Amino acid sequence: MLEEMKITSLYDLNETIAAGLLEQAEYPWEVLGEIGNFIRQLGAALPQDKFEKRGEDVWVAKSASVAPTACLNGPCIVDEGAEVRHCAFVRGSAIIGKNAVVGNSTELKNVILFNRVQVPHYNYVGDSILGFRAHMGAGSITSNVKSDKTLVVVKTREALVETGLKKFGAMLGDGVEVGCNSVLNPGTVIGRNTNIYPLSRVRGFIPAGSIYKEEGILADKKE
Repeated sequence: MLEEMKITSLYDLNETIAAGLLEQAEYPWEVLGEIGNFIRQLGAALPQDKFEKRGEDVWVAKSASVAPTACLNGPCIVDEGAEVRHCAFVRGSAIIGKNAVVGNSTELKNVILFNRVQVPHYNYVGDSILGFRAHMGAGSITSNVKSDKTLVVVKTREALVETGLKKFGAMLGDGVEVGCNSVLNPGTVIGRNTNIYPLSRVRGFIPAGSIYKEEGILADKKE
């Protein structure tokens, strides 16, 4: 299962402006501490005919749509065609991919959203990476700190994988669907094209192509 949690297993790096960062690591959570610095370096090199700088360390594509009530704190990149809606709150260290949607009252912090990701309704996404076309239903959130404040481990059926991180939300592979009002607990890694039922409490590693119904219950893989 360790192989299934690698960046190359979870993500198509052709679908993110952050490919240069992710190519440097084996597992996605290894880059969480570098997102802010990467944005600053990349932002300064973005083509001025396609991007404009809005405030300190905030770069927004000219083709993107950002509501006047949205809050963008740097470092941040909003890629081409993205939509940041009314009252979205970007706390910083956030990459919002091409044609992604960040919706009403959604909060982002230290995240990479691949192209066409949708977090459109009342979502919190912190210290997380969401793959191409991943979608979080209304009210679904990531929990990025354990209640006892100890370091996060990723639980699989075979092992406990130590991350050395105090803050670690969720790694969602390409095409993951998360149902409404689900909670992704610290250290969640979800393989590509998996469906998470609404109201689920998710923890640890969920294999690609699965249907996850509730905490501890994994249905058969999709045909």
